[in-house]
Amino acid sequence: MEKKMKKLVCFLILFVWLVFAYAQKETDVDRADSKYWNQFRGPNGDGLVMGTGLPIEFSETHNLGWKTPIHGEGYSSPVIWKSHIWLTTASFDERKLSAVCIDLNSGQILHDIEVFVVKESELQSKRPNSHASPTPIIEQGRVYVHFGTYGTACLNTETGQKIWQRRDLNCFHEVRPGSSPILDDDLLFLIYDGVDKQFIVALDKYTGETRWLKYDRSWQTSQTGMTAKSFATPTVIEHLGTKQLIAPSADYTIAYEPKTGDELWRIRHPKVRMNVASRPIYKNGLVLLTTGTSKHLLVVDPSGKGNITDTGIVWTSRKSIPDISSALIVNDWIYFTNEGGVVSCLDLSSGNNRWKGRIRGNHWASPIYQAGKIYFFSKEGRISVISSGKEFKKLATNEFDTSFVASPAVAEDKLIVRSATDLYCFSQLEN
Repeated sequence: MEKKMKKLVCFLILFVWLVFAYAQKETDVDRADSKYWNQFRGPNGDGLVMGTGLPIEFSETHNLGWKTPIHGEGYSSPVIWKSHIWLTTASFDERKLSAVCIDLNSGQILHDIEVFVVKESELQSKRPNSHASPTPIIEQGRVYVHFGTYGTACLNTETGQKIWQRRDLNCFHEVRPGSSPILDDDLLFLIYDGVDKQFIVALDKYTGETRWLKYDRSWQTSQTGMTAKSFATPTVIEHLGTKQLIAPSADYTIAYEPKTGDELWRIRHPKVRMNVASRPIYKNGLVLLTTGTSKHLLVVDPSGKGNITDTGIVWTSRKSIPDISSALIVNDWIYFTNEGGVVSCLDLSSGNNRWKGRIRGNHWASPIYQAGKIYFFSKEGRISVISSGKEFKKLATNEFDTSFVASPAVAEDKLIVRSATDLYCFSQLEN
């Protein structure tokens, strides 16, 4: 009897340990800091979606929960907190900059707030994007909206009232802003990359006051005009127990200590040209970057100090690399599409090519992943769904008479997609 009890106790201990170990095991979609799609590319800034319930087929009449017209023009992605969706938009004359709140369940507009009025737009180039290109970031009770040199504001999510605003942080965009704000602890990080100057600033998220500001983002002897600009969104990682704020510029990617702004490391991009909209991703102790119009993909070991260009780059690739769209990392494989609709799958550790495929179309929006499926959104109005398996496989192609530029958002089993004119909510309504 005693031996049987000992065996039973040992078995129970082993069982509990296995359950605990399994529960603690990190997966690609179980490590979200927030259950809400609170920022550009979701709670971890990497496009990975928890759950399994998103539909793969939808249209104007099929699996459509609601569709709500959005006035003006905006390329910012929707962000979600509980049952509220927020996004930004700009009037077509680019004088009125607004924040719009939509009910997740009904599509009803709850707030339509004119945040800033621009007396005179500095726009000199016809390159396409909107003053409302940066994606907001949201948390309990506050949403932070950013329009580059035209202003940044913190709004009360219940009333829509301004908690604070800043309009004194300025650069000459020439076109329009692109980099989205991010949060870490009590700091809000903003990038201002103009043709005249380039800087990064950390604001107190409660007051809007400047904590630190750094004018060190470009190699001043080579960078002029549009080649000095980056539209990329930074990200905060924790590597070997230390936080790093990783902020791509046109010619460097720089890692800062978030609290102080002290530089930790930097790498110089292989070829200096305008950096566009991709966001760095951290996985398995490595940082994945793309360099915009110079079309390099870099995998970097962020362990070094100072200029690590010669020591920190693990591998590079120039094959079908996107200018704008960000990549995905799923189970140690990298997935991305370039502007021409060529989809690539590479091994994270080596850069070896697994497969290539084609989905057609011009892709600016960043893809998302859920449960073995990857969703891509094109400017021609096509939403393509493929498998993340060992070979390229199309699962569905959904055609719309509109354009998708903004990256999507997800709330449980609802896919929220912004088109040129409307906000869509797709969910599995029919079998």
